[in-house]
Amino acid sequence: MLIIDRLSKRYANGVQALKSVSLSIPSGMFGLLGPNGAGKSTLMRILATLQDADGGSVRLGDLDELAQRTEARKILGYLPQDFGFDPRATPLSLLDLFAILKGMEDSDDRRRAVDAMLARVNLWEVRKRRFSEMSGGMRQRFGIAVALLGAPELLIVDEPTAGLDPAERRRFHNLLAEVAEEAVVILSTHIVEDVRDLCGRVALIDAGEIVRAGSPAELTRELSGQVWAKRVARAELSARRAMHDVIAERIFESDVIIRVHSESQPDASFEPAAPTIEDVYFHHVRREADA
Repeated sequence: MLIIDRLSKRYANGVQALKSVSLSIPSGMFGLLGPNGAGKSTLMRILATLQDADGGSVRLGDLDELAQRTEARKILGYLPQDFGFDPRATPLSLLDLFAILKGMEDSDDRRRAVDAMLARVNLWEVRKRRFSEMSGGMRQRFGIAVALLGAPELLIVDEPTAGLDPAERRRFHNLLAEVAEEAVVILSTHIVEDVRDLCGRVALIDAGEIVRAGSPAELTRELSGQVWAKRVARAELSARRAMHDVIAERIFESDVIIRVHSESQPDASFEPAAPTIEDVYFHHVRREADA
């Protein structure tokens, strides 16, 4: 269990990135969902012991992460949103170096672990290719390999599917699901589908604050009977936005399907719609932004 208690962070430019964030995260997949600039990456960097907090605490079991950083780094894996490495290096040589840094001293055990991880993320065939010759998706997969090395008890992944094609994205989701069987996995993203497909529990963060947390079923239940859908012409869209609380829009052929939040049917032309995690996200995040 990862316990985050009243975590706060203000940058030197005055931006309050985190405002007393508290979460209890059990083993399994946990989704942190929010728009760009919501505070997700700041929270991830603090959890990864790469950045100081101004106040609050983080505990993983009996371990005080913020006070025992060296110990914490031995049992966590981190895939940041952006990372770089020597373009002359190869996946094989660099992953071996990371394995050494993770404390894998026996050369035979380390070689087996590195080889298995390269195969696991589908980089075995290009293990001796320089990074300067590799695609963005291949580099992202290498970052995933580094994060998974050493069977971490806490795995933190920040916007992990950027640069991945659909097949690679599916493969990565399967890897995360495997790891989540025995570890705490935090998936930070603004891609709602990633959270919807993978996570048993979700928190919505906006402007540095947790605005909702719970299982997808709990969160969608809050909007039960309050979401309505209607197909409208594009020319009507501005007027509909002024008339209704439009929480989502989707282009369909030459028209637009709008989804509206209302405690009662807006008018007879609207049909009831089953709420989704996307509705919850857009409803609460937009409401916080308006406030």
